[in-house]
Amino acid sequence: MSLKTLAVLDENELKDGEMKQVDFDGDGKVLLSRLGDKIHATSAFCTHYGAPLAKGVLTADGRVVCPWHGACFNVCTGDIEDAPAPLALHSFKAHVSDGKIHVTAEPGNTLKANMARQFKLPASLTGKGPGVVIVGGGSAAFQTVESLREHGYNDTITIISKEPYAPIDRPKLSKALVTDASKLEWRSAAELQSKYGVTLRTNTEVTSVDLAQKSVVIGATQERVAYETLVLATGGTPRKLPIEGKDLSNIYTLRGIEDARKIDAGVTEGKRLVVIGSSFISMELVVAVTKRNLASIDVIGMEEFPFEAVLGKEVGAALKKFHESKGIKFHMQSKVNEITPSPSNPTQAASVTITLPSGENLELAADVVIMGVGVAPATEYLKASKGFEEVVDRTGAVTVDELLRVKGLDGSVYAIGDIALYPQSGTGELRRIEHWNVAGNQGRAVGKTIAEGKGQPFVKVPVFWSAQGQQLRYCGVGAGYDDIIIDGNLDELKFVAYYVKQNKVVAVASMQRDPVVSKASELLRLGLMPSPSELKAGKDLLSVDIASVNAKPKVV
Repeated sequence: MSLKTLAVLDENELKDGEMKQVDFDGDGKVLLSRLGDKIHATSAFCTHYGAPLAKGVLTADGRVVCPWHGACFNVCTGDIEDAPAPLALHSFKAHVSDGKIHVTAEPGNTLKANMARQFKLPASLTGKGPGVVIVGGGSAAFQTVESLREHGYNDTITIISKEPYAPIDRPKLSKALVTDASKLEWRSAAELQSKYGVTLRTNTEVTSVDLAQKSVVIGATQERVAYETLVLATGGTPRKLPIEGKDLSNIYTLRGIEDARKIDAGVTEGKRLVVIGSSFISMELVVAVTKRNLASIDVIGMEEFPFEAVLGKEVGAALKKFHESKGIKFHMQSKVNEITPSPSNPTQAASVTITLPSGENLELAADVVIMGVGVAPATEYLKASKGFEEVVDRTGAVTVDELLRVKGLDGSVYAIGDIALYPQSGTGELRRIEHWNVAGNQGRAVGKTIAEGKGQPFVKVPVFWSAQGQQLRYCGVGAGYDDIIIDGNLDELKFVAYYVKQNKVVAVASMQRDPVVSKASELLRLGLMPSPSELKAGKDLLSVDIASVNAKPKVV
C-alpha cells in the first residue's frame, strides 16, 4: 500500500506538552504529540492491551505512558521504553504546512489491528558463539530477548524453560483463568526462532550452573549448554502452608497453565470454595470465579483486611466491603490449622479448620481449596552450584548489584524477576519484588546492558494492577509506609491513595482515576512528586507540568 499524506489537525489546536488522537481519513487513528516546536506522530494504541495512549501521560523527555498498565514508548521513534509493551509503535513523518499538521503514513499501518511495528530480525546475526543463555521462560525472558535484539545484539540467544510453552501473559491466569496456551503466548516457539533467532527449549530443567566452565547443566542427562552471558530468570515457586492435608488432590496453587486448568475444572457451579490468603493472586481468582454460582466462597486471611500489607487498612476495608457485597465471606486474622480429607475419598479435602481471633475453631466445608500464600524464589538449582554460596540467601533470593549482575561473580551472570534481591533507586535498600511487570522491565534493562556493553542502574518505578471490581492501579514501593492520604470516595471505589514514608510519597494506588498512577510513576521517576502537605492541601497530580518543554523535568 502506498504512502498517503494528509492534513489531520490545525497546528494551533496542539499545544506544547499535549497529545491528541486524530483520525487518518477513516483508515485508522494517529497519536500526535508536541514537545516544544516539534510534533511527533505515532500509532495511537498501546501494544499491550490496546489502551488509547492519548489518555496516558506525556513527558518532556519524550515518553508516553499507557494509562492502564504502565507500558511506555518513545514518541519520537515509537520504540519501547518500558514493559509490558511487547512491540514498538509505528512512527510516522509529521510536518506543518499552511497552519496544519500533516502526517505521512501507510493507511493500513494506522489501524488498531496493526498498531504495532513488527520486529525485524537483524540480517547480520552471527550465531557463532554460545551467546546469551536465559534460564526461565517467563516475562523476564521474553523482554530480555526483545531488548537484546532491539538494541542490536546479533549473537545466539537460547531460552531454557521447564514450562511446556513459550513465555506467556501470566497475569491472565489469575485475572481470567485463561487456559489455552495459544491465547497466552507472547510469541510461539516458531515465531521466537523466525523473528528473533531464539532457540527455545521447553520442558527442560537446569539443575546447576558451572561458573568455572561457563555452562548450565540440564537434568538427569547432565547435558551442558555453554554461555557467554547468563541470565537467571526462573521466577517463583508457589508456597504451601506446612499443615496436615496440604497435598490432597483438590488443593491448588497457581503458577502455570496446568494449574489454571485444574482450578477452572474444579471450581464449577454449586461447589464450595475455600481460599487461603487474601492478597493479589487469591483475590484475583476470587473475582474470576465469583459469577460461577458457587455454593460458597470463604477467604481466610492473617491480617485484619485483605491487601492490608500493601494497600493499608483503609483501602483493604473498602475492597473487603465490595467483595462481601458479592457474597464472599471473609475470615480475617485467622489461622489455618488443618485440612481434613473426605471420609468417602481420603485423597480429597472435605474441610478446612481455622482458629478465629476469638480463639474459637471453625470448620469450613470445601470442595476446592486454593492456597495463595506467596511464592519462594525458584533457585534450588543454585544451591547445587559452586560459587553461589554467598549470593543466594536463606530465602533463595539472589543478591544483585544496581545493573542486576549477580554480586561477587565475574559480571557475566545476571539475575532478574522474582528471584532478584536488588537495590532500590534512591535508598539502596535491597528488595525482592514479586511482580510480572518488574520482571519484564528488569529483562529489558539487562537486554540493553548486554547488547550495548554498558549499563545504567535499574531505576524503574514498579507498576502493577489488579482486577478488584474496578481496576486497581499501583506504582512505587510502599512497604513500611508511615502515613496514607486518601483522596476520593473509598465506598465507591473511586479514589487515589498516597503512601508516605519519612515525609515523602513513596507509592500511589488508585481506582477509577486514570491516568493518575501513570502520572505518579513518572513524577516518582523524575523526583517531582508533590509533598504530603501539598497533597493534603488539595494539589492535583495531573496538574503538575512534566510535558511542556518549559517544565524541563530531569531524571533523578
